[in-house]
Amino acid sequence: MERYFATVAPGLEAIAAEELTQLGAQSVQTRFSGVAFEGDRRLLYRVNLWGRTLFRVLVPLTEFPCTSAKQLYQEVRSLPWEKYLTPEDSLAVDCTGKNRALNHSHFSALQVKNAIVDQQRQQFSCRSSVDLETPDLRINLHIHRDRASLSLDSSGSSLHRRGYRAAVGTAPLKETLAAAILKLARYSPELPFLDPLCGSGTLPLEAALQAANIAPGLFRDRFGFENWPDFDAALWQDIKAEAQAARQATCPAYIGGSDIDPEILEQAHHNASAAGVSQQIEFRCQDIRDIEAPSDRGLLICNPPYGERLGDVQDLRSFYRLLGDVFKQRFKGWTAYVFTGNRELAKEVGLRPARRIPLSSGGLDCRLLEFELY
Repeated sequence: MERYFATVAPGLEAIAAEELTQLGAQSVQTRFSGVAFEGDRRLLYRVNLWGRTLFRVLVPLTEFPCTSAKQLYQEVRSLPWEKYLTPEDSLAVDCTGKNRALNHSHFSALQVKNAIVDQQRQQFSCRSSVDLETPDLRINLHIHRDRASLSLDSSGSSLHRRGYRAAVGTAPLKETLAAAILKLARYSPELPFLDPLCGSGTLPLEAALQAANIAPGLFRDRFGFENWPDFDAALWQDIKAEAQAARQATCPAYIGGSDIDPEILEQAHHNASAAGVSQQIEFRCQDIRDIEAPSDRGLLICNPPYGERLGDVQDLRSFYRLLGDVFKQRFKGWTAYVFTGNRELAKEVGLRPARRIPLSSGGLDCRLLEFELY
């Protein structure tokens, strides 16, 4: 059994822990912005392929005292890097956290990179190049108080980049957060689903991937672990074949999305087609004023603009009031959720929330508000 650590957005630790347990993880423990767990190599590959709420899956190498740049450099240089990469392989170093001596993440990452390439020069008279976008080996350094932990990043690029979404609307919701919102809203594939402000389609897409039991990682070109010296290609093919066989051709209930902007809706169509769920989602170019409930019960989730990045807060007050009116008049029997980063605007909906769930989006303090429309 190996030890692993999945990084997640703040506030999603419990949801990620539940997801990892369902995927077969052992000794699952929540930490701040992450979940520690144990498992074998099969689990490592499966978690990368199936994880819906995770950013990255790290494989810890070592932990050590770290109170200066010199100490960081020496500790990193003492590791047997030839086990993990050759001078022909490219590398990248990500750094999170800081302490008094190491308070700049770029500088700390540079110490790690220098320690590795200096060791390579001594051993092989040549060194790895740096590739920040698609390195053969991505290394993660985390500094907390006077300690540092060093890990290999098995995911490569962040897992929120599903691979199906080339087209992105303005201020898009991360796919990992959309998946978590669906979980918090108790989404069930048997329940009709609608996002009346769908933008480039993130929420309906995540709902369709869940309803059709499609592993979100199937659309990615590569994962970090595929470049590792101990990569088991046969095992990986087996896990991907299992995921392909588990896909459902249809979804049990209606999934819909609408938006007033035809151009951004075209992006949603493109994304759904790339994810293989264009037949499972009904997209409509429609003003929120003209929307009707597709059934007598269901789940409505929307992420309206909230003035931090889009539009003016004053103009949005009437829009939030309109949302509340539409909920009350046309969606009786449904449960509605509004995800917003502006609490004053949220009050304009004019309904008392049954739940207020704190979440973070792009560093902003947000709320997922539940309204029971009975």
